[in-house]
Amino acid sequence: HRGPNDEHNHRLLLQFDSFFLQRRCFTMVALTSSSPWLIATSLLLSAGVTTSFTPSLHVRSSIAVSSLKASETATEYDTVKVDLTDGRDYPIYIGSDFTDDEAAALIRPHVHGKRVLLVTNDRIEHWYLDRYKKLLEGDGIQVDTVVLPDGEANKTFECMSMVLDRALELNMDRKSTFVALGGGVIGDMVGFASAIYQRGVNFIQIPTTVMSMVDSSVGGKTGVNHPLGKNMVGAFHQPQCVFIDTTTLNTLPDRELKSGYSEVVKYGLIRDAPFFAWQEENMEKLLDRDPTTTRYAIKRSCENKAEVVKADEKEGGVRATLNLGHTFGHAIETESGYGTFFHGEGVSIGTAMAATMSEKMGWIDEGLKQRTFDILEKAGLPIKLPKESPMTVEAFNRLMSLDKKVADGQLRLILLRGELGNCEFTGDFDVDAMQKTIEEFVKDIDA
Repeated sequence: HRGPNDEHNHRLLLQFDSFFLQRRCFTMVALTSSSPWLIATSLLLSAGVTTSFTPSLHVRSSIAVSSLKASETATEYDTVKVDLTDGRDYPIYIGSDFTDDEAAALIRPHVHGKRVLLVTNDRIEHWYLDRYKKLLEGDGIQVDTVVLPDGEANKTFECMSMVLDRALELNMDRKSTFVALGGGVIGDMVGFASAIYQRGVNFIQIPTTVMSMVDSSVGGKTGVNHPLGKNMVGAFHQPQCVFIDTTTLNTLPDRELKSGYSEVVKYGLIRDAPFFAWQEENMEKLLDRDPTTTRYAIKRSCENKAEVVKADEKEGGVRATLNLGHTFGHAIETESGYGTFFHGEGVSIGTAMAATMSEKMGWIDEGLKQRTFDILEKAGLPIKLPKESPMTVEAFNRLMSLDKKVADGQLRLILLRGELGNCEFTGDFDVDAMQKTIEEFVKDIDA
């Protein structure tokens, strides 16, 4: 199977017959650019083994060899492919409890050149920085690091410039690779820095939060906030791969864990009704951090995101539907001050507002609106503005008019329409229904 983006990064999967190796089956992964490829090929020919390759969006795999040395334990993982044009396809690896050798075997082939700039924040640093620095090193790769301040309030051009400053100080060239280790804030800033450094270098996403695993690390949206609007400065720049080890969620605070599940709920509402029903049955397990349930939720979310990105990479149409609740939610985040709400909390209230507006317009029935409210509350997410909220009708209208989905002065929204799993991205909506929805939610602040 030829790896994405670099014809020198090949991975040869050798399935040994149970006759070999004392009747134990091993999967051998040869991560090569030169001689190891020849070694793996010669092993295949001399052993006379058969191969089978099954291309698909989702591949279940296992790692049993690191540096061509077999191990009797293997970590099972899922691979979701983001299928783009011009050889820019890339994999999303999803598993848990990867060993250092296993993680290195998956990530390191996507490093272009011999220089890596590993970027994280000052909260993640003591948990994971040393580990990923060590596993990225090897094969002559030099790894330097940058630690940024944590939090949405620091998602600024000034903070992102620290990455550029460090890269320039180190004299890093266009063959360098930036690696984002952290949540959505780190991923967005490192991705943006890699998009503009020397007009573009490669980067890799290693997300550590639910939000970044299921949404922001996939699809190439990068950027920073501006005082007048969230994510208003940025670029589309796709990663070389996304590596997800759900074990990192063990150190994620409960509030941030819940915040991420607003994006998971979104996929069910807009395009995947069976997934929504599954969430209704399994939300408690997700909040309890059950590994199998969590891995499935992340995988299915990534599959949904990958399908949408394939159809509309630059958000000219269908990709905009992934912003359900975001127009209302971004207004809440901006007016409240970045960092007051987690992104998923703002999106949750915004999704409740979108469902309310859709019901007022007669696009969905009361039952679907209530199911939307119920699943968000089951996830421990807010569906109303808190009493200390600074939001007003004027603030909503002002900030929503600056939304990135505005075209030719026309505000466009993502609204639910019809049966569960359907939505519409449109500027042709009932303005009176929108105003009544805003007034209703603002009135709840006083109540």
